[in-house]
Amino acid sequence: MAGGESARAEALNNQLRTLRQARGWSQGALADELDVSRQTVNALETGRYDPSLPLAFRIARLFDQTIEAIFQPEEQPSLDAKTHGATR
Repeated sequence: MAGGESARAEALNNQLRTLRQARGWSQGALADELDVSRQTVNALETGRYDPSLPLAFRIARLFDQTIEAIFQPEEQPSLDAKTHGATR
């Protein structure tokens, strides 16, 4: 897709910061556990970066959660609601 990240079809909300803080881990400690940079953890937590599927699986296993429990698509109005209003 042209236009960078703003052109993504769906962004993800995630519980990563909450899960990390519940364990008392810094972003650096989580990065070490996942074998990624602290900047990657920060970008994941702030929604600037969505994880690859292998990374999402590593995160889910680390926190003993399903991927869906950690990452949820942002709610965005459907195309029908945009073009036809909210009359249903």
